[in-house]
Amino acid sequence: MLTLPIVIAAILVLLPYLAAAFFGEQFAKSGSNLSRATRLFSPAVLCVPYLLISIWAGNFRWYWLALYTLLPVAIATLMHEARRVDPEQRGNWRDWLMLIGVGLAVDLRWFEAAWPAHLAVFNKVLLLDAGIYGFMALRQLNGVGFDLRLRLRDLGFGLREFCFYAPVAILLGLALGFLHAHALWPSWKQFGGAYFFTFFFIAVPEELFFRGWMQNLLERRIGRGWALAITAIVFGLSHWNKRTANFNWQYVLLAALAGVFYGRAWQRERRVGASAITHATVDTVWSIWLR
Repeated sequence: MLTLPIVIAAILVLLPYLAAAFFGEQFAKSGSNLSRATRLFSPAVLCVPYLLISIWAGNFRWYWLALYTLLPVAIATLMHEARRVDPEQRGNWRDWLMLIGVGLAVDLRWFEAAWPAHLAVFNKVLLLDAGIYGFMALRQLNGVGFDLRLRLRDLGFGLREFCFYAPVAILLGLALGFLHAHALWPSWKQFGGAYFFTFFFIAVPEELFFRGWMQNLLERRIGRGWALAITAIVFGLSHWNKRTANFNWQYVLLAALAGVFYGRAWQRERRVGASAITHATVDTVWSIWLR
């Protein structure tokens, strides 16, 4: 049920995400005229959504408030320093510390206990906001391609990679017993709703993280081919605990394979929108017909 605190919190967490996605140049320049202290400490406002929801839900804890106040500031500080010591943007240990820390926090659900179970997505988007601000406004990492003003070419390349991946994944998934076909034909409203949610809250955040940031940085050190392969493997391993408490090797294998095609879609013109279309189409088709 939507309540006023949830609506306000949702608006607050979506504002940085959507501002960066649709007004990227202006967002990247947003901190250039601010003092150093303001640039570094302004992400502390990301604690407000937690404050609103925790008070409404009656599970407020000071340590969670401190986390959501200080962690975005720490990320901003790391990215500010990374830009200072690595102006060539070859990749710095601060970039990798941020990516590893945030990636593990999301994958292992370290902070989700702070939220009511049905609102845990707030944690993911808040961490995404902190990363977006750090990489775009402070680090100003180039070549990310985080622009959701989608073009026909994004759709074309995204769906092309889906068509390449789908036959392989379906045959392998059915053979492994991981996929199970369902004779279900949802309404366009159901399909559209599932696709919209998957695109904005699963595909885009993951593609920005794995392709726009990780694969992008790796390419500068080890080249396009190795960066594509390593990012796909890491993406696959991030699914090890999905749908099971044990190591789900079938999911890891199929996700790593998917990561190759997502990475190819992003590499084609370095557009997160293209790989997010591939990703969202795979996930929506899987969740409706093959889960």
